[in-house]
Amino acid sequence: MRVVEVTAYGGPEVLQIARRPEPEVADAPGRVRVRVKAAGVHQADLRIRAGQYAAGLGDLTPPFVLGSDFAGTLMDPAPGMPVGTRVAGFVPWAEERTGAGSYAEIIQVEPAWLAPVPDEVDFTTAASVPLSALTAQQAVDMLRLPTGSIVLVTGAGGVVGRFAVQHAAAAGYRVLVVANEGDEAELRVLGADHIVRRGEPQDVLAQLLEAAPDRVDGVFDAALIGAPVLPVLKDGGVFISASPERMPTAERGISVTAVHGAPDAPRLKEILELVASRGLITRVADVMPLELAAEAHRRVEAGHRPGRLVLLV
Repeated sequence: MRVVEVTAYGGPEVLQIARRPEPEVADAPGRVRVRVKAAGVHQADLRIRAGQYAAGLGDLTPPFVLGSDFAGTLMDPAPGMPVGTRVAGFVPWAEERTGAGSYAEIIQVEPAWLAPVPDEVDFTTAASVPLSALTAQQAVDMLRLPTGSIVLVTGAGGVVGRFAVQHAAAAGYRVLVVANEGDEAELRVLGADHIVRRGEPQDVLAQLLEAAPDRVDGVFDAALIGAPVLPVLKDGGVFISASPERMPTAERGISVTAVHGAPDAPRLKEILELVASRGLITRVADVMPLELAAEAHRRVEAGHRPGRLVLLV
């Protein structure tokens, strides 16, 4: 089968198509095989490829296969899902540390990672959803604020941020966002109540405090701004970072923690059903064949287009 290997740490050019044996059921008891149709490209993939996380990967060294999000068809039966079921999910790549990611024609996964894909959702759309939508939902769940609370989402124009805006609005929060110029109309449709454009930190802070003079109850920092956001948060508020690497020091009774997206099949099933009914909006920035994975990484690094770039397998 075809896979995309990271042959060494470095730039996009280290991604190469390779051939590996197709996995057999007996290779991983308890796991099932999925014939991958589409795989999402994440910022984390770029950092892993560049070697930024090498110290945390233990004995795992190149060559290995990147990729978390996937959509495809079941090759083996899973609980409640027969062979041929259209499924989506994500590989918890950093926790697995096997180097067996979704940039491959066939992968072996835990059934608990999988949710069925509704007929109305195509594979490329489904592959743009799992990790980002679940991470955003889990971050919003961690806020645990009363209905009507004011929540700030930074990086609202990004993939995780857009999902967070929608989840926060659905939870009954008033949503204040920081985003790029040009994203205002779309973010209002997604549920943002007030939008502040990105700019100089002091200008942004002043606009946020003007929009929420009593300050906000919670923050989901999808843009990883960190400590500069704290002045807009109330004493005793809740700060959720999208990464443990950019968590500010707690002050004024503020709770500071990070979300780490974890597989959750029942929640993912609900999310995909919302995507099917247009109750939750995702965005596919571009679709490229697996053979052009290196070019896909170049485009993501360059900020080619907003949304998730998906590899067609």
